[in-house]
Order: sequence, then structure tokens, then C-alpha cells
Amino acid sequence: MSSLPTDPATVPSTPPATPDTDAPHRRGIRSYVLRRSHFSAAQRDAWERLMPVFGLPYREQALDYPQAFGRQAPVVLEIGFGMGDTTAEIAANAPDIDFIAIDVHTPGVGALLKLIEQKELSNLRVIEHDAQEVLRQMIAPGSLAGIHVFFPDPWPKARHHKRRLIQTPFVHELVAALQPGGYLHLATDWQDYADQMEEVLAEIPALVAEPVRPFETASLPCPRPSTRFERRGERLGHGITDLIRYKQA
Repeated sequence: MSSLPTDPATVPSTPPATPDTDAPHRRGIRSYVLRRSHFSAAQRDAWERLMPVFGLPYREQALDYPQAFGRQAPVVLEIGFGMGDTTAEIAANAPDIDFIAIDVHTPGVGALLKLIEQKELSNLRVIEHDAQEVLRQMIAPGSLAGIHVFFPDPWPKARHHKRRLIQTPFVHELVAALQPGGYLHLATDWQDYADQMEEVLAEIPALVAEPVRPFETASLPCPRPSTRFERRGERLGHGITDLIRYKQA
């Protein structure tokens, strides 16, 4: 299993405190709430030991992917990975792809780091920070082979729809981060959110439903295994919608 040389000063020795979610935020409305959840001893241990190895600290400069992974390979970004089960499975099934996974929930970050160690995944890095800021500051335009956004918070109440992540301005930013021919894969188990996603995607001429060129590797687009949120949605009788679009070359 490979490791990264990381400046220990950039990685805190203890998990960050949960911020006041009602405090002003410089990018405006948040699409998430930092919920207080149990941080197990195993998750804490993985977080403390492995964040300096597989974590990428937030910085206001574009990532150097070959430096981060120690090789040249297509890079796929995942926004919001929950407890990381699906993320780790995708990375394990696509060793020729490098993955950057972003989330703000420390217990989930610890859980994914534990999976990275258990599965000996050298092609997966984790960023614990706001995904929109990471996208704007750390991801170079036209640099990604794919982007995954699986089961983002649906904010089901109408008055909260403004908090939904998949809005036209943000999807324009996602598209700008994709290389020509790269793909955007969205998934949700809320039908009205799926309808909104489809409307947003239809507003962006650069996105088309069919691949515009063959990928260099058969691992792309990465198949999506069943997720914990998907199984919960199915138990509640929710249908699952997957939407894949490609950036025109």
C-alpha cells in the first residue's frame, strides 16, 4: 500500500469541532448540515493515523494529481461519500483510475480511511472540506475524467429546495472541471429531485446523453454499486434515478 509524504502541520491531531451551521458562510447557502453523529474509536483511530497518509489538506491552489497519487492516470471526483462503502468498492474495482472523495462529516471520513487501509487502496484520496470550495480552488478546469454525486441530501421540504446541491450554477462549475468527453453521474431516490436534476442538465448545452468519444480505459464510466442510501430508499418505496451526461468535446 503506497503512502503520501504529507506535512503533519497541515493535518490536525484531533477531529475538527462541529461548526455552527447557522453562522454566515462566505459562499452563501450550504447544501449540507453538519449533523452530530457518533465517532467510533475505530473511526477516530483511522482518522488520526491515515488522514496524514491518504488525506489531501484543503489549499487554495490546484492539485497536482501525479504528485498526489504518484502516477499519471485519469481522475474521478466524488462529492459526498457518506460512510465510504460505495466509494471504496468503486476504487477497488477500477485500479487504473485515481479517485478523490470529498465529504465534511468526520465519522464518514474515518470510516472511509479505514476501508482504504483494509482494502489496500492506493488509488483513493480523501478531502474533508466543503466540496464547492474544493472544486473552485483545488480542481483545475478540464482536468477530471468523471464526477460522481450519489444521493445528495434531497432537502425534501419545498422551502429547503434552495439548499439542494444540484442547481444550474453549480453544475456549470462541475462541467468546467471535466475534460472534453468526461462524464457527470448523478443519482437520487427522490423523484422530484430527479426531475429537478433532469431540468438542470437539460439547460446546459455542453452536456449530452451519449458518449462523445471512447474512454481510454474500460473502467470509465465507473459502474455504480448499490449504496446504503439506495437500499434505504428502496425500503421506503422510492425509485432510483441515475443520470449520466457527457461533456461535448
